[in-house]
Amino acid sequence: MSYEGASDLMTVPLPTETTRWRCTLCGNLTRFDVTRSSKVVEYVHLDLAGEPKVEEREVVSETIDSVRCRWCNAVDQIELVDRPGADS
Repeated sequence: MSYEGASDLMTVPLPTETTRWRCTLCGNLTRFDVTRSSKVVEYVHLDLAGEPKVEEREVVSETIDSVRCRWCNAVDQIELVDRPGADS
């Protein structure tokens, strides 16, 4: 999977095992609305009644378009900070 920023103005990096997101305006660490654009390849199986079921899904590319803080509605004001107890 590849993740790329939506614009050159604000790139929102994904959290890692040792980092997490934090809103720079209000300090929120836990609630965010993430808008993503994805290109996927899916294997869809239709049963005899015609009901589709996705049995395999491969993400070819995915871009984070924006991250909005759920507490203060700030858009793209997110930074990466260390997780507690993470060895940096």
